[in-house]
Amino acid sequence: MKTDLILREPELYFDSIHNELNNFLRDTLLHPTFSNPLTIKKSSVWRPAIEVKQTDSEYKVKVQLPGVKKDDIDVELDNDFMTITAEIEEEKEEKQENERNARYHTCEFRYGKYQRTISFDQPIKSAEANAEYKNGVLTIKIPKRQSEQTKPQKLAIT
Repeated sequence: MKTDLILREPELYFDSIHNELNNFLRDTLLHPTFSNPLTIKKSSVWRPAIEVKQTDSEYKVKVQLPGVKKDDIDVELDNDFMTITAEIEEEKEEKQENERNARYHTCEFRYGKYQRTISFDQPIKSAEANAEYKNGVLTIKIPKRQSEQTKPQKLAIT
């Protein structure tokens, strides 16, 4: 009906405009071989969403990695930072004769490499960290290394 009311979420509306503008600029300014969205998605490095909480004794980091297999995730810990790397390969499917000329109409899945580096404000105990991957969310608990507490001292100026 012509009198039906359509509700729109303003945030989603602006996201759509932003995506359309990005697509337009990409398709008009970049070389056509690079303007294919699937080519760009495969060659891009994505930044997964994270959540970092800290207590007096540890950091708890959650990373959203939907569709990533546990074996395709790599976590590297250093003195005061952590790097998470993962990769999702595009699924290869056998097409029937009537699907050989099929093209994507819309593809919002993210294929390729995911990487995120997180720095901590205190040194960490890498050897005591543990990780769990469940329902597309990687949860990492990392104990803090306690720094030596020193009393303030006055410095003599000469």
